[in-house]
Amino acid sequence: MSAPLAAAALPREAGPKPAAARPGGPVKKLQTALSQHSKDAKQRAAAILEVLAGSRTPTQAAQALGVSLGRYYLLEDKALAALVAACEPQPRGPSPNGARRVASLERECERWQRECARQQALVRAAQRTIGLAAPPPPTAKDKGKKRRRRPVVRALAAAQRLRAEPPAAVLSTATPGAS
Repeated sequence: MSAPLAAAALPREAGPKPAAARPGGPVKKLQTALSQHSKDAKQRAAAILEVLAGSRTPTQAAQALGVSLGRYYLLEDKALAALVAACEPQPRGPSPNGARRVASLERECERWQRECARQQALVRAAQRTIGLAAPPPPTAKDKGKKRRRRPVVRALAAAQRLRAEPPAAVLSTATPGAS
């Protein structure tokens, strides 16, 4: 066998496939994204891209879409703003999720409760070893007691002054034509 024929008979090394041939590549993602939008939205996007590419004038695109030229320019501005917003860098890692955060905090709370119970057991064991009596548990009447907040005297005095008499500046401006 000659050398060129032998090379043709050998299997080709598997290189990267083109983007269109890859099963989750950019073409498939674009098709999936486009299938979620209405026909009107797709037509508007195509017309705007044609104007930006230079194959149509804005007037022609407005006529094709059946909108005024001013409306076309508003659509173009919104499309460009959405393009720029979509090009913002995305944060790395998973996005914040409220449910995931709650689950994490619940696990942490359970861990701290176990740690507290462990420390309490160690304290009780140490007290028994040394021979100290455990403190008595709090009684029911101690639990419900709350101190009543005392009013701030300065605030009450200031409120009473405001209620008692109007400011002198208001009186002097209110009666200039009376004399």
